[in-house]
Amino acid sequence: MHFELPQSRLDSLKEFLRHYLMIVLSILTALGLEQVIVAVHERNAAREASEQIEAEIRTNLDEIRQAYEEDEAQSKALAKVRDMVSDGLKTHRADAEITASILEATRVKGFNLNLEWPTLRHEAWDVAVANQSASWIPAGKMKGYSAAYAYQRDASTGMTTDIHLLIDGPRLIDTLTDLRSDTVDPRSFLHVAGQMTMILNESRNSLRQLEQRLEQALAHDGQAART
Repeated sequence: MHFELPQSRLDSLKEFLRHYLMIVLSILTALGLEQVIVAVHERNAAREASEQIEAEIRTNLDEIRQAYEEDEAQSKALAKVRDMVSDGLKTHRADAEITASILEATRVKGFNLNLEWPTLRHEAWDVAVANQSASWIPAGKMKGYSAAYAYQRDASTGMTTDIHLLIDGPRLIDTLTDLRSDTVDPRSFLHVAGQMTMILNESRNSLRQLEQRLEQALAHDGQAART
C-alpha cells in the first residue's frame, strides 16, 4: 500500500485535516477492496469445492444403486437354492436327491457370494478439507456433506465387520471345494447358503440407508432424485 505525502508545508489545521482524511480514506478504500477480493476468492473456491463434492456424491450414488441391484439379484438366486434345500430336508428327501438338485442348480450359474460393495470415493472431500475451501462452504451444505462422508466411512467399516461375523470362511471354502467334486453335504451347504444370503441382505440394507444419507446431502438443490 503506497501513499503520497504532501510535498509542501501544511500551514493550517484545515489543510492538515484534509490531507489526513485523504490518507484515511485511501487506507479504508484499500482495505475494502482487499476484503472484496478475498470474499470473491472464498466464494468462488466454495462454489468449486461444492460442485466437485456433489459430483463425487452423485458418482457414489450411481455405484451404490448398481451394487444394490446386483446384490439383490444374487440374494434372490441364493435364497431360491437355500429354500429348495431347506424344503428337501424338511420333507425328508434322500440326501442323494437333494445333493443332485444342489449340483444341478449351482452348475448353471455357479455358487459364490459375489457381494458387490461400491468404492465410495472421497477425494473431492479430502481436497476441500485440505485446502480449507470447505470452511467457506455455507454451514447448511457443509453439515450435509460432512454427515454423508462420515456415514460412508461407517457403512464400509460396518460391512467389513458384518462379513467377518456372519461368514464362516473355512466352511465356505470347504463347500465350494465339495461342489467342484460333486460331493456336497446338503446340511453344510444349507448353512453356508444361509450365511451368504444373510450377508447379502445386510449389504442391501446398508446400501439403502447409505443411499438415503447421500441423497439428503444433495437435497438442498433438488438434484438427489433417483434416476
